[in-house]
Amino acid sequence: MQRASRLKRELQMLSTEPPPGITCWQTEERIDDLRAQIVGGVGTPYEGGLFSLEVKIPERYPFEPPNIRFLTPIYHPNIDNSGRICHDALKLPPKGAWKPSLNISTVLTSIQLLMAEPNPDDPLMADISSEFKYNKYLFTEKAKKWTQEHAIQTNKSVVEDNKENAPDQKLSSRKRDALCSQQEAEEPLKRPCV
Repeated sequence: MQRASRLKRELQMLSTEPPPGITCWQTEERIDDLRAQIVGGVGTPYEGGLFSLEVKIPERYPFEPPNIRFLTPIYHPNIDNSGRICHDALKLPPKGAWKPSLNISTVLTSIQLLMAEPNPDDPLMADISSEFKYNKYLFTEKAKKWTQEHAIQTNKSVVEDNKENAPDQKLSSRKRDALCSQQEAEEPLKRPCV
């Protein structure tokens, strides 16, 4: 009962006073299955992109964090090909920083901040993290290209069904590998100074 009343309050707050660049809503009649969208920040490689996320609320919420993943492919050191996000606010202590005083709005805002300021020291994607640290120009170009390919909206509706999105994840992984190989062949290798 506590979960349902808290979620209703949070969804009401998200609809009346959403954080800048963030929207969140429930799918159909299920209050524990939400969708969110985050607008890529100005001055970041994700600028102009609209990124869709899936938000699953566990039974023990708010004592457990929501399970959040990107549905839109994104080139980022802390987000893998399946859309999983490496962020302290999405994990329970002692390894994470989730606490019941946090809410969906604050977590989505912190994900938006993570998009603007990746944490290469705690990566999910080691190769992208290395690129971010040692060849930021190449990282930025690839992230912009991915944003153009996957997150720039051309009157497409948000994919609501997970099953429809699953093949896209495998495809995005292949696209990422092909894109990386192609760009590495086109550009001279830039190695970090040691």
